[in-house]
Amino acid sequence: MAVQATRSRRSRRSRRPLRIAGPVLGVLIVGLLAAAFWVGATLRDAQTAADDRQAALRAAGAHAVYLLSVGYRSVDNDIGRILDTSTGAARAEYARTAAELKKSTIKDKILQTGALRASGLVSLRGSTAQVMVVGDAVVRRDGSKDAPQELFHRWNMEVTKVGGAWLVSKAELVL
Repeated sequence: MAVQATRSRRSRRSRRPLRIAGPVLGVLIVGLLAAAFWVGATLRDAQTAADDRQAALRAAGAHAVYLLSVGYRSVDNDIGRILDTSTGAARAEYARTAAELKKSTIKDKILQTGALRASGLVSLRGSTAQVMVVGDAVVRRDGSKDAPQELFHRWNMEVTKVGGAWLVSKAELVL
């Protein structure tokens, strides 16, 4: 009888670690899965922020080149690109002055070619970014013997994410 009682106690003791190990392993697995999901979400957020920074820079740079590249042969398309890459107050201002730009560009046979020199992100808060942009243009009049004129522009642009696309909502020339 004493031998059986001893075996019974040993048997209960040997099963006790198994009863504890199961729930402990379950909690450990749940904890590791939660940590993995948290790390994944953090990495996804960081990638989204990096993508937004690059998209805002690209949008501001492209808009600057469109502002600097206007020719009398393609003025309607050139103005269209400017309007397509802008929103809000900037777009309203470009739309308001488009007819005069077209008229003077055609009248003077302007061929203006722009180039992006640099752009830098100043800030990004939610769906709005501030971008500094540097661009230069060479302006000539078709048929003129005058030397081309060089223009140097620096802008502080506000870029806003609208419907998944980054568009220039404000462009201020910086002296």
